[in-house]
Amino acid sequence: MSTPEKTRSETRSDKTRRADPVTLEVVELIGDVVARFYEDYEEAAGDHSLTGAQARLLSLLSLEPLPMRKLAQKLKCEPSNVTGIVDRLETRGLVERRPDPADRRVKLAAATDEGRRVARSLRESLRFAREPLAGLSDDERLALRGLLRRMLEI
Repeated sequence: MSTPEKTRSETRSDKTRRADPVTLEVVELIGDVVARFYEDYEEAAGDHSLTGAQARLLSLLSLEPLPMRKLAQKLKCEPSNVTGIVDRLETRGLVERRPDPADRRVKLAAATDEGRRVARSLRESLRFAREPLAGLSDDERLALRGLLRRMLEI
């Protein structure tokens, strides 16, 4: 490793180890935002007679059908848990199972029309997304989006 690369990686490493006051405050604020988001999300899910896990799964499926294993990865849970959640949503007519056209041995879970309607209503009912973000200008929302994307890329 050349000296400039070593210095750059050492500097980055030093920066990630150092807990300056601004970084500590940003971490606290991120935690507060996440807690507020989950609180609002759980309340919105309850208003639709869903658990938070059911609402998250339905939201994912409203975007595209997914195999159970992929759902488990995205929800960070065991595939057997996903099966139970899909069973309950299927009973309510919000989700259906169908064969994967690319591999008929694999079952995809997919939102029904009613499931997509409920997922859309759930997203629209999130106060967190409407109220604080509405107070930001378009430029501020774009800047925030860019910063959050950069944080996730690191």
